[in-house]
Amino acid sequence: MPRARVQSSRMKVYLSHGTLSFPGYFGERALAALREHAEVIPNPSEDEPRDEALAQAAAGCDAIIAYRGSPGSAATFERTPQLKAFLRCAVDISTVDVEAASRHGILVTRATPGFVDAVAELALGFMVDLARGVSRSVQDYRAGRMPEVRPGLQLSGATLGLVGYGRIARRLADLARALGMRVLAHDPMGGTHALEEVLSSADIVVCLALSTPETRHLMNAARFGAMRRGAFFINLSRGELVDEAALEAALDSGHLAGAALDVGSDPDQMPNPRLAARADVIATPHLGGLTPAAAEHQAMDTVRQIAALAAGRMPEGAVNPERAHRLRADGRFSPA
Repeated sequence: MPRARVQSSRMKVYLSHGTLSFPGYFGERALAALREHAEVIPNPSEDEPRDEALAQAAAGCDAIIAYRGSPGSAATFERTPQLKAFLRCAVDISTVDVEAASRHGILVTRATPGFVDAVAELALGFMVDLARGVSRSVQDYRAGRMPEVRPGLQLSGATLGLVGYGRIARRLADLARALGMRVLAHDPMGGTHALEEVLSSADIVVCLALSTPETRHLMNAARFGAMRRGAFFINLSRGELVDEAALEAALDSGHLAGAALDVGSDPDQMPNPRLAARADVIATPHLGGLTPAAAEHQAMDTVRQIAALAAGRMPEGAVNPERAHRLRADGRFSPA
């Protein structure tokens, strides 16, 4: 095949990461690797386009690699007649209308979890902080106050309750056992312990369940009431799993001694500012998986997916391969 023909048949990929999110969530190494397989159109602005604006930005592209600020909406898919694949640079595809993509014959893919260690380590940090009042003491000292000296919870010998028992929870369980903790785990899809036993027995409850319609407000007033008085609650999954009014009430009453949140009901899964401002709450801005190693893992997954598409193969991580008819209709792509 003549060189000119190869160049003309290269895939064209729109990268939606804005200039602010690109360094932390994609990076130059992944971009260089991506350019080995496709012509890349990077997003030149700070913000991520969405809906009609995303369709306009990606006009003429074969694929979109989407940061979380650029959802895969019907409004985008309806206006991108050349688009063949929508690659979510994350495990979570709750921002993608898979049915709308399928109606238009557009492939949807997801990345594999590269953030297991990063999130488990943050959970462990939250546990230590809550148990020993680290942030509380820091806040008092910075405000010119002498912190109240209180006895803390020793993790060795304490009980950790895991709500959800996927990869992150299993990794956290290993870390907790290494500290001498007792671990109880319940998964809404099945598990070794009843949820009531986990909640009533644990000194610290960590929510790591999957977000589904069935698990919305899984942690509600009844569930917080079932926890031991003086226990701590941590959410590292998704904000919609928690009834935040119920959590606030449990903290106000003193039934819960404190909470730590990396996610919440604010846009982009950020913690609720009202809860985050409380003295008995530790909050971080949805950065559980934000380490260079974790981010590059998922970025490189999308690079491998584009490489597979460029070679005419269906990539790993495909969500709706049987309905991706635009790939099969294009002569450059003949995935099995």
